[in-house]
Amino acid sequence: MSKNYYEFTYILNPVLEEDKFKATVDKVTKLIEDNGGEIDEIDEWGLRQFAYEIDKKRSGYYVNMYFTAPGEAIAKIERALRIDDDILRYITLKYDAKMLRHRELQRKNELIDIFAVAEEEEEAAEAQD
Repeated sequence: MSKNYYEFTYILNPVLEEDKFKATVDKVTKLIEDNGGEIDEIDEWGLRQFAYEIDKKRSGYYVNMYFTAPGEAIAKIERALRIDDDILRYITLKYDAKMLRHRELQRKNELIDIFAVAEEEEEAAEAQD
């Protein structure tokens, strides 16, 4: 069974309590893992304004994640999300080879930036001594 790489973004209802956001993100993560997925990265963007109203709401709590999973798991995951009232919208993107190369290049550039900042901080600390 081959696994594909996915980018998955979903929007939570903005009226939830702060701990309910975390619980829902954990529930979605567990749902993916229970269906054979392996989470690569989870990025919570937080509350954002919509360009137009969705279910009479003007904002939502955005979560973006990257994971690998078998293709047949996506239908099960999306079915569970469709019946969850806390999730307003979701989109799943399957990455092809070109998108995967671009993602890896982005991650390399982020690491280079992190090392550059750490090096600058180290040099500044040495200059103060």
